[in-house]
Amino acid sequence: MVKLIALYKAADDQSAFDKHYNEIHTPLVKKMPGLRKLEVARITGAPIGEPKHYLLAEMYFDSQDALDAAMASAEGKAAARDLMSFAGNLVTMFYADVQSD
Repeated sequence: MVKLIALYKAADDQSAFDKHYNEIHTPLVKKMPGLRKLEVARITGAPIGEPKHYLLAEMYFDSQDALDAAMASAEGKAAARDLMSFAGNLVTMFYADVQSD
């Protein structure tokens, strides 16, 4: 299993960000083919100092090929366009292999 991780910094207008993220962006992400699970967490603190990020989203897929296909799909492209329109300057994204015991 592989996941796409999106880490978001806090926005200047957090209320507008939250509204767009919850009402527009998340429904677009949920339409991506092959998405097995979406986990979203608000970052509430850090062991030392203030956290640099506000939100963490993890999107799980069966394989890198499934993730690549989802990103290349019409639904994936719509989610990516939307992301860049409201949070392009706030988000860092990366892939991770999910390790199991």
